[in-house]
Amino acid sequence: MFLATRSVCACAPHTQGYTVNKVIKVIKTSLSKERKVVTGLAQAGPADKVKANRGAKCRMVEEPAEDPGGSHAPLRSPRRLRRGHVKVEYEDQAGLSFKKERWEPPDWRRQLGFIREMRSGRDAPVDQMGAEKCYDRKAPPEVMRYQVLVSLMLSSQTKDQVTAAAMERLRAHDLSVTSVLNMDENKLGKLIYPVGFWKTKVKYLKQATEMIHREYGGDIPDTPEGLVRLPGVGPKMAHLAMDIAWKRVSGIGVDTHVHRISNRLGWTRTATKNPEVTRRELEEWLPRDLWSEINWLLVGFGQQVCLPVSPLCSTCLNQNNCPSAHAVSPTRRPKPGSPLSPRDPAILLKNSEIKAETSMLQIKEEPDTIPFSVSRPGRKTEKKTRTKAACTGKRSEESRDGKNVARAQRTRTECRRR
Repeated sequence: MFLATRSVCACAPHTQGYTVNKVIKVIKTSLSKERKVVTGLAQAGPADKVKANRGAKCRMVEEPAEDPGGSHAPLRSPRRLRRGHVKVEYEDQAGLSFKKERWEPPDWRRQLGFIREMRSGRDAPVDQMGAEKCYDRKAPPEVMRYQVLVSLMLSSQTKDQVTAAAMERLRAHDLSVTSVLNMDENKLGKLIYPVGFWKTKVKYLKQATEMIHREYGGDIPDTPEGLVRLPGVGPKMAHLAMDIAWKRVSGIGVDTHVHRISNRLGWTRTATKNPEVTRRELEEWLPRDLWSEINWLLVGFGQQVCLPVSPLCSTCLNQNNCPSAHAVSPTRRPKPGSPLSPRDPAILLKNSEIKAETSMLQIKEEPDTIPFSVSRPGRKTEKKTRTKAACTGKRSEESRDGKNVARAQRTRTECRRR
């Protein structure tokens, strides 16, 4: 900088159009620019520093070197090199670069491990009467696949026990595409009753069976898109049918249990409003090799522990790392005979027996001050008792004396009215 100033001052008398004031002005401008660059580098991030360093290198290349012969070049305004636009990997319309990070719940592996431990007994209704247990394993492959689809259609808004009973009645009448096509709607309704919305499901079964017979040659579609085209079949049924019937994993089957538990455990970015949104949220971060397992794990867990109303948080192994633990049922215990979690069931039974014995001791130690009722009678009961005693005493006195018969009759009349 000092060399440039000295050279400018030396050549100023010989150069026309340059005055001392202009030289000082140029020097001040260059100093202010350098201060701004230094301040910006101190406040900028690492990416901005890299850009500034690259720009500084370009400017350093452009500055003219000193003339070794002592001749001075005229003062020139510095040139700025224009760099071409570099395309970023992820870029929006405004030109701001961004990168989408993969999100996943912080403690989901530990939560999943505890759910596997609680479901290790495989004693939930879905394990014994789910869609995997309702079809005839000795039937031809296309008939087995059709029976799986029928069981999934009947299971909507219905308990597994009711669905399994309806499937047994249908299988007793040769459940196949041909038999359902030849079956009358009234008879089909009697066989599937009392599943939820049984009248609507009768219509869907007939329509879906006709489409399977007409468009797919008597076998169910082998793609989720084809299955969803059938009346009464949604995304959950389609993905479960692909997994159970065709042995292909196409997506996660999210029903009401999976939807509820995923939101309670915090397995979605935000609270989802319906199962389809929950399915998309889960498929974004959950490894694909767990898609087939997650449905039956969470369904059985929701049937036994994480109930829709008053969940058994006190017996759940995730009560210390679940965001929704003890929010609804802080002290509820399972009833005797209900399925317990595998964590110390004997201790739970022992505690319930101790509570029962304590309550019996409290009842025995209560003083018997009131002979006929546990709670004290109200004012109306006491008043009636006193009136009855007075009437009885008057009757006995008058019967013994035998006097004032008219008075005794009036008293009896008043007592009867009361």
